[in-house]
Amino acid sequence: MSASSRVLCHRALLEWEKGRTYSDEILHELLARFEPSTSDRALFTELFYGVLRNLRRLDHLLGILREGELDTATRALLRMGLYQIFHTRIPVHASVFETVALAKRSRGLVNAVLRRATREQDSLLAALASAPLAVRASQPDFLLERWVQQFGQTAAEELCEWNNRPAETYFRANALKGTRETLLADNPEAEVYSGHPAVVKVRRIPPEWIAAGLGYAQDPSTLMAGDLLDPQPGERILDACAAPGGKTTYLAEKMANRGRIVACEIFESRSLRLRQNVSRLGASVVRVYTLDFLLVPEPESPLTEAPFDRILLDVPCSNTGVLRRRVDVRWRLTEEDFIRMPVQQFAMVRRAVPLLKPGGVLVYSTCSLETEENDGVVAQVVAMFPELELEQIRRSLPFVDGVDGAFAARFRKRL
Repeated sequence: MSASSRVLCHRALLEWEKGRTYSDEILHELLARFEPSTSDRALFTELFYGVLRNLRRLDHLLGILREGELDTATRALLRMGLYQIFHTRIPVHASVFETVALAKRSRGLVNAVLRRATREQDSLLAALASAPLAVRASQPDFLLERWVQQFGQTAAEELCEWNNRPAETYFRANALKGTRETLLADNPEAEVYSGHPAVVKVRRIPPEWIAAGLGYAQDPSTLMAGDLLDPQPGERILDACAAPGGKTTYLAEKMANRGRIVACEIFESRSLRLRQNVSRLGASVVRVYTLDFLLVPEPESPLTEAPFDRILLDVPCSNTGVLRRRVDVRWRLTEEDFIRMPVQQFAMVRRAVPLLKPGGVLVYSTCSLETEENDGVVAQVVAMFPELELEQIRRSLPFVDGVDGAFAARFRKRL
C-alpha cells in the first residue's frame, strides 16, 4: 500500500507527538508499512526531519500568525506547511494546496494561516532574525546555555548551525569483502575522505553495496573508538553495547575475522538488527547475545568467558554529538539526563573492569559533547580504579573537525 509524502509526514508527526518513539524508528516503520514511491519517500523524509529540526522556529512563526490553542493534528499540519514555505523550494501554492487538502474540520484555519504566511514572508523572516539565538537555531535554551559555557559563543553558534545541516553520507569499506578503491571504481560520484583510509563520501549509497555487505554507512567519527581499541587477530574482545553493529563489524574487520568478539545488546529487537548486519558484512568472529550487561551474569552467560583481551564500552549517552542525524533528540533531552547518564556510564565501566585481563585495553566511548559524560566519567574512573592507566583521549568536535561529535578514552589494566 502506497501513501503520499505529506500524508506520511502528518502521520509521523502525530506519532512523534505521543513521545514514546524516536523519529528514526517512526520513519523506518512507516516506510516499511506503506512502501511509498522513491520521490514520495525522499520528500517524506525531508519534511519529517525538517519539521523536527526547525520545530522551535516554526512554532515561533506560528505564534505570530495564530493566537490561542491548537489541536495536535492541526498544529502538525501548520508546522508542515510552514516548513515547506520557509525551508524548501516547493512552489508556495503547491505547499498550501496540498497541506490544506489534508485538513478536515480545521481546513479553513489551515488555509487562512498558510496564506497569511505566504503574504507576510518578509516580515516573518525579519521577526525570526530578531529572535533569540535558541529560537533562530531551533535549540532548547538549556542546551544552548551549556554549549556557550563549555565552548564559547562563537563555537556554540557554529554547533547550532551544524545541528541543522543535513548530514553528509559516508560509507566505510568492509575489508572482509573488498577495498575502498573497489568502491571508488564502482561509483564515479564517490569521493575519497582524507580523514580515514577506509571511508568514502557519497551522495547516495548504491543498494547493491548494502546488499553485498561491501561496507557500512557511518560517520568517520564512529571509527575513532575502534581504532583506539586496536584489536588484534586471534584476540578475545567484548563489545558491551554493540547494536546496531557498525563498530562491532569494524572490529571484526581489523581482526581479519580471526579470534572472537562477544557482542552484547540489551534489547532483542536491536540484537536482531545487529545479527543482520554481522551476517551481511561477513563478520564471522562475532557472536551476538541479548543480555543486560549491568546484571550479574548467569552461569551460561558469555561474560563468564572473561578475562577479555580488550573491551569496548560504547555506552548509551545523550547523543549531543550527533544531533544533525538524530534530529529530535534535542527535544527529548532534559537537564536531569546529564545527572542520570554519567551514573549509568560509570556503572558500566565498573562492571567491565573485572572482565578485563591484566595488560588488556578498555576503551570508553560516547557520541556526546558533554563534559559530565566524557572527561567527568574518565576522572571518576582514574580516581576509583588505580589498576587502570589512562593512555589516551581522543575527541571530535563538529565545529573543529567537520564530522560528528565523539569521545573515546583508552585505558590499560596494569599487570
